[in-house]
Amino acid sequence: MKFVDSLLQRAAPYAAAAIVAATLGAHAPASAYTWDPVAMGGGGFVSAVIPAKSQAVVYARTDVGGAFRWDSANSRWIPLLDWVADDQTGYLGVESLAVDPKNAANLYLYVGIDYFNGGKSAILRSTDYGASWTTIDVTSQFKAHGNGMGRQNGERLVVDPGSSNVLYLGTRRNGLFKSTNSGSSWSQVTSLPVSSTPNDNGVSVVMADPSSVSGGVAQRLFVGVSHYGSVGANFYRSDNGGASFSAVSGAPSGLMPQRAAFDGAGNLYVTYANGAGPHGNQSGSEPMDTGQIWKYTIANGAWTNVTPAGVTRAFSGISVDPNNNQRLVASTVNQWAPQGSANGDHVYISTNGGASWTDVINRGYAMDTGGISWIAGNSIHWTGTASFDPSNSKSVWITSGNGVFKTSDIDAATTTWTFVTKGLEETVPLNIASIPGGPLLTALGDVDGFRHYNTLTYTNPMYSPTMGTTTGLAVAPGNVNTVVRTGSKMYTSTNGGVNWSQTTMNGVKGQVALSASGSALLHSPENSTTTYRSTNLGAGWSAVGGLSVNNARPVADPSNANKFYVYNPSDGSFMISTDAGASFWKFNTLATGGSDVIRAAPGVEGDVWVPLYGNGLVRTTSSGWQFNSIANVTYCAAVGFGKAASGATYPTVFIWGTVGGVRGLFRSTDAGASWTRINDNAHQYGGPGNGRFVVGDMNTFGVVYMSTAGRGVVMGRP
Repeated sequence: MKFVDSLLQRAAPYAAAAIVAATLGAHAPASAYTWDPVAMGGGGFVSAVIPAKSQAVVYARTDVGGAFRWDSANSRWIPLLDWVADDQTGYLGVESLAVDPKNAANLYLYVGIDYFNGGKSAILRSTDYGASWTTIDVTSQFKAHGNGMGRQNGERLVVDPGSSNVLYLGTRRNGLFKSTNSGSSWSQVTSLPVSSTPNDNGVSVVMADPSSVSGGVAQRLFVGVSHYGSVGANFYRSDNGGASFSAVSGAPSGLMPQRAAFDGAGNLYVTYANGAGPHGNQSGSEPMDTGQIWKYTIANGAWTNVTPAGVTRAFSGISVDPNNNQRLVASTVNQWAPQGSANGDHVYISTNGGASWTDVINRGYAMDTGGISWIAGNSIHWTGTASFDPSNSKSVWITSGNGVFKTSDIDAATTTWTFVTKGLEETVPLNIASIPGGPLLTALGDVDGFRHYNTLTYTNPMYSPTMGTTTGLAVAPGNVNTVVRTGSKMYTSTNGGVNWSQTTMNGVKGQVALSASGSALLHSPENSTTTYRSTNLGAGWSAVGGLSVNNARPVADPSNANKFYVYNPSDGSFMISTDAGASFWKFNTLATGGSDVIRAAPGVEGDVWVPLYGNGLVRTTSSGWQFNSIANVTYCAAVGFGKAASGATYPTVFIWGTVGGVRGLFRSTDAGASWTRINDNAHQYGGPGNGRFVVGDMNTFGVVYMSTAGRGVVMGRP
């Protein structure tokens, strides 16, 4: 599961959709920068790979990292949504993707995430393969949740094969919608008798039959609904362009439709599972552990169970060879069966329309890392989609919880699956540290983190032992070989993160801080109002006095080993410890509602900066005794420091904020007296996201790293 907190919101009342054109060229930066993600390679759930029907173009959508187009010449993915601003962060969650079957340049995305920007949702429309976009705000009519359960279902959004202007969209809570003007406006198809489902996945599959085009549009529509059991029918059919729908009899009632594919010969193949997926839900009511594959014959309405013999697992991916309607590929989802040295999903191939299948994984399996070292020993899992490549039907794409895999020959006795994920960065960064004279250390959701010796290569080592999500990371400012990281466990290192030793802790996850010398370690566990202190790197702990702050985020003074600082956004308290973290006391009061990711200027005692969102940016040079506002910064979400400019005596300051009425990433080489914008509107990445950090490189002037909501760590270089 993607490491992102979910705060579900309900759909707003209906209203007309508004169209807003994306103006990517406005507010050009004053200083030219090159922008790239820090190279890691995947790391997150790719919800679907969608090949175009009209030409050899392949697109991918992700749950929190945006959408991508495959660049076959360079064997990497081109990001399409890096322009998304911080008031559009949820647009990085792509619920569905539709390609015009007549023109692969026409691309539509249904985007939004419940817990970002108040659930703001949109249809994004491009006529140039995703190079530029028109934004159609649909929040008032229906909302997307690209990181919700069932996000690999679909596709929910489809372009009518008879008319490039007509689209259909299945929503989670408001039923089926139709557009007749390329997505500019939408009306509800009230003839479908389902608007929502108990599992909040709603309409999960929409299919428009190309063989039924009459009068310029498809007359035959199929709609899959995330129902099973006694809740109600889960598959509907219309033969009059949506004027009326009827439940299709004979469909499996105990399973939910996942994905579907026409074979061009009068049949529709549908995969089923006992849940929305891609994993079991928390209540256990949808375990996602059983499923089937069915063939529906359109002419007579007959259903045929074509599930691989003896296989009872949940299925999701399904594709028909465009050159041979008897040739199918399908994938399980959430199976966790033997797969090389790991456990994951299985892929099946049929050459007789599903009458029999070959388990491609059991026949012979090999993984090619594609030059991304960390994937070795991991598995292909949560395989939501399996698709024949449009330019070579021996080649198949499959998606995974950690990226995208592709084989060049699915018929080979040993099928080699290559991790084709360069350019598709999709980790959730939670912490970072640039070590003077050393590497960059990252803390990530789901995939631990790395020691980055070269931020543009894919061979940097992942932390070992691994523990999944790393939430807290700290380096002792005056003893940089001493490092601590925490998640479900806690590990310490005395050689800069090369080797790690597990230690004890009270509670899990949360944040950590190390005093300047490394002699005192503080840990604030997740959802705890108690912070703990150790003076022997975690061998023993005692409760910190005077600090009853939930999820406190202590910061060490970089020069005085006796000082730590904490800002409490809930009441504005700025707290200080002068006894190496043993106790804290309130020293000042700031505005409430700021970011608790405060920063102490490297090498300077008592110099602390606090980003206060709409209350700007404040600084103290007296350990909190007095604060001053930084002029011209009217909004600040993150602040950090990097190597000083040549001739400068103060570290370079970086912020994500608003200066002079312009929102973006800014740099100051004179301690905040003046600011230069260093990003542009084409490189916004949805803002700092969950990690809420902007940190400069301590070894190279001007280089800056920023967290995102799901595009990994992005890096700007002058």
